[in-house]
Amino acid sequence: MTMPPDNSAEDDEGSELGDYIPLIDPDISEAEVAVVSRILTSGSLGDGRMTEGFEQAFAAWLGRAHAVAVSSGTIATLMVLKAYGIGPGDEVLCSPFGWHQVQHAIALAGAEPVFVDIDYWQHTINPVKAEAKITPRTKAILAGNVNGHPAHWDELRALATDKGLILIEDSTEAIGSSYKGKLVGSFGDCAVFDFSEPGVLVTGEGGMIVTDDRNLAHQLRYLRRREMEHRNTVVITRTIPFQAGMSNLTAALGLVQLKRLPEILAKRREVVGHYEAAMASFEGIKPPYKGPGADDVHPMVYAVHLGTRFTASGRKAVLEDLATHDVEASDYGQALYTQQYYQERGASRADCPVCQKTVDRVLALPLHHKVTADEVQFIVDTLKDATVNTGAGAAIYL
Repeated sequence: MTMPPDNSAEDDEGSELGDYIPLIDPDISEAEVAVVSRILTSGSLGDGRMTEGFEQAFAAWLGRAHAVAVSSGTIATLMVLKAYGIGPGDEVLCSPFGWHQVQHAIALAGAEPVFVDIDYWQHTINPVKAEAKITPRTKAILAGNVNGHPAHWDELRALATDKGLILIEDSTEAIGSSYKGKLVGSFGDCAVFDFSEPGVLVTGEGGMIVTDDRNLAHQLRYLRRREMEHRNTVVITRTIPFQAGMSNLTAALGLVQLKRLPEILAKRREVVGHYEAAMASFEGIKPPYKGPGADDVHPMVYAVHLGTRFTASGRKAVLEDLATHDVEASDYGQALYTQQYYQERGASRADCPVCQKTVDRVLALPLHHKVTADEVQFIVDTLKDATVNTGAGAAIYL
């Protein structure tokens, strides 16, 4: 096995001891440290001045008319559903697959999530299967750019327009990716972002809603929290707020991260290049796929898919093997239909066979600015050995 850099000792079990390689390590520079220090010593932490600046900068960067900063991507999605009047008795089409799982917002709104199977290659919602799930109760489609890969936006836009549905773009796992010359976040009637780990732009927690609909933006601001000047306004106080605002601290981090985003993405792109080179001779694994129309794909983690001989238990053994060599890896979330809440309401693995085939074999590897070329080679060599250690060998991915 290729040794990691500066590796010179073994533990009692014989596994190599090198620098621990975490799955996630936020790209924080002196600029972020300085701005947080300035906010901490300059007065109110919640007066909204930095938040408004972050909203304006984010909307301008994306080319959308309005941006509303909130506390998380899940809250962002819940607020969007509430603003559109979607609730009990309504259905929203969504994928059961993803890391941030903002689809929970559908249930939180009192509506029914209708799980649609995913595309076999890029793992985003399948538009053809989505159309087959539409009923008179369907009000919206929540479609995600999974792990940075844009969804089938031309087909989804056409479907939503034809059926009179609201199209909500989930970009909580994607920032900086583009589809046919446009950044993700540009395609839905509105789009939601999340700034928690393992995202690319991170502020600890936080989210953003973007839209070109002025009325929707106003409703979202009233839902976000009750401002002082609105406390005695009859029309506005008919709405119960979520108290889901973003602090000046969070917004200040977001502003600096947004300014540094090209630099952050460039460093991560270099690490992806190291993975692509190291994976070239690995026949038993499927590297990330780049589908038609996807100009740039900026993943949160480097996600690969084990061969057909692997099961969920086999993947678990691989993860444990990587952990013994100080490499943090993970699965890519639990499919929503396998979670007890949804199973108690009739969800079944049989409804999404492609998703099930994917979710049992997907493996998230470290991707951040501190991962070196030597560490990537060590990770890949360790992964190769781990697949053999499970007894599955190097099965070709099909």
